[in-house]
Amino acid sequence: MSETTIATIGVTEDDLVTGEGVALDLPPASIGMRILSGLLDLVIVQTLAGALIVFASFLSASLDEALAAALVLVASLAALLGYPTAMLTLTRGRTIGKLATGLRTVRDDAGPITFRHALTRSLIGIVEIYFFFGLPAVIASVVNPRGKRLGDMAAGTYVVRERHRANLPPPVPMPPHLAGWVTSADLATMPDGLALAIRTFLPAAFTMDPTVREQLGRELLEEALPYVSPAPPSGNHPEYVLAAIAADRRRRDLERLMRDARLRDRLIADDPLR
Repeated sequence: MSETTIATIGVTEDDLVTGEGVALDLPPASIGMRILSGLLDLVIVQTLAGALIVFASFLSASLDEALAAALVLVASLAALLGYPTAMLTLTRGRTIGKLATGLRTVRDDAGPITFRHALTRSLIGIVEIYFFFGLPAVIASVVNPRGKRLGDMAAGTYVVRERHRANLPPPVPMPPHLAGWVTSADLATMPDGLALAIRTFLPAAFTMDPTVREQLGRELLEEALPYVSPAPPSGNHPEYVLAAIAADRRRRDLERLMRDARLRDRLIADDPLR
């Protein structure tokens, strides 16, 4: 089996891969749920715009016609642009419509969006949703594999089902007789595809044809050894070595995440929205 084939087992370009080589499925929201979310937000925006326009008209009663029109325009833009931008920024990707439908806007790498992402989506949303009655947004969402509308394409975001539970395989157990070697070994950064191939192979090995299982295990080990120093003790079955590598990668990733979390807790004040 070629290196390219091994390194891409079960992985697509839309998969997010954790440090231990587990692909997380963050499914894009369906077009139906996005339309429902958008309709809820549309009602809110129209209500807010109407209230602001009435208020602006009251304030501009004593002004000339040009200033009154400008004030009404500012009130309309405050509703059309201000509401989605502020909500998406403050809630890290959710509007009231998305909260009601269990959706969230995230970056292409699944991280939380920022003000820049929110503003870009909202600016283009005025054109594709309000000027053209949402038709460009629907067409783009149907064509794009992640259901992106034009604003998402420009901002580098997409909408996911926040209430979806990712099904992760159980962790690979550490072979006790290799724990001493692998915990003191230097594990270099491994390509995500190779790490995932190892992580996928180990639980499925028991169901494979013995010949295929032996061949694939040796080929995966041959690819993994350049990222491990020193080499494992001689005489160990490839699957034991692969299991030790996978288990210790997971341990190191968990320790790193815990260190990062402790550092954030020390340096960053508590989020009032959390």
